[in-house]
Amino acid sequence: MSINGAHPTVKILFVIDSLGTGGAERTLAEKLPYLRRLGLDTIVVGLRHRDQGVQTALQQDGFDVRILTGRAFAGRVAALWRIIRDERPDVIQTTLFHADITGRLAAVGSSARVIGSLCNTDYDKVRLRDPGHRALRFRIAQFLDGWTARHLTHHLWANSQAVKTAAIRDLRVAPERVAVILEGRDPARLGQANAQRKMVARAALGLEKDQMVLLNVGRQDFQKGQCYLLEAVANLVARHPRLVLLVAGRPGDASGDLDRLRDRLGLKDRVRFLGHREDVPELLAAADLFVFPSFYEGLPGAAVEAMALGLPIVASNIEPVREIVEEGRNAILVRPASAGELASAIERILGDRIMAEAFGRRSREIFEKQFTLEPSILQMVEFYRQLVPATRKELG
Repeated sequence: MSINGAHPTVKILFVIDSLGTGGAERTLAEKLPYLRRLGLDTIVVGLRHRDQGVQTALQQDGFDVRILTGRAFAGRVAALWRIIRDERPDVIQTTLFHADITGRLAAVGSSARVIGSLCNTDYDKVRLRDPGHRALRFRIAQFLDGWTARHLTHHLWANSQAVKTAAIRDLRVAPERVAVILEGRDPARLGQANAQRKMVARAALGLEKDQMVLLNVGRQDFQKGQCYLLEAVANLVARHPRLVLLVAGRPGDASGDLDRLRDRLGLKDRVRFLGHREDVPELLAAADLFVFPSFYEGLPGAAVEAMALGLPIVASNIEPVREIVEEGRNAILVRPASAGELASAIERILGDRIMAEAFGRRSREIFEKQFTLEPSILQMVEFYRQLVPATRKELG
């Protein structure tokens, strides 16, 4: 697998729900160029076409990206089975629920090693509080995911220890079958914060130099807890007339409720819903504080990117967040679903410039030490390398 030929070339077939705008999609897109430089042969299969996201860029960069055209589940399994039969990959790595189930079934009978990617704490009980969630569908999905993970995969990869712990509990997989490799982000893509970049980024957004800018990045869904962030801003605006909140992320199930809440709280001039953005690093460069009130996460990639840009953080006190930040050194953590605690933490950091600057410096230090992309890629390549000999032996 190494460039010098000491190991055989490895062919990896990635299967993912789509190549849209989410964190899992962005992470895969950032991995592929590194894998190509290391001499790995990759194919990416998406279950659905996406206009927004990383699909077009990957195709333009010459990666082998294939989108299944059928809509019926059985048709997708059959189409993917044919690709597996023709391409004979060494490793099949699936990501996100629909791709997991489709890929695991399509790989039955293949000599490839099947890896399931665990990217979120998908079966956290807090999801049952989502008014748009159906308990029966939730339990059926959990059963299917758990059974196929236990019986139709060889290994599982978790992007955080919190995700591994959740998989052991919720999917009943054996701990020794789950490897934890923290996901990194590309520092070249993100760049670094500085005063000039901040000024330019703010000008592009129509923001003034003296405004206090909060940023949240995440799709507009129940999971992200953005309604409590809006309520927190409403608690602060009377004392902080220059405060503005930017929310970047594609519309979702909570979009209508968020629009109505913004109007009801009188925040139309204080809260800007930016939708999907390709320039998230510039939004981070423009911000003073990153706020992340999610109920559940896998590895909080948006917070990792905020740390890369040297931002102090206010976030929910949940296990995946605790795993990446240092409470009291670069972040203040609050109870989920508490607008009052969010408001107090935001005000504390924005009111103490020395604290904010110290938190920001520590954020960048944590990113550089733990979350740059290349070390995580090398760990993942070693993980593949350990699987290849057994696969080659079976191929005989």
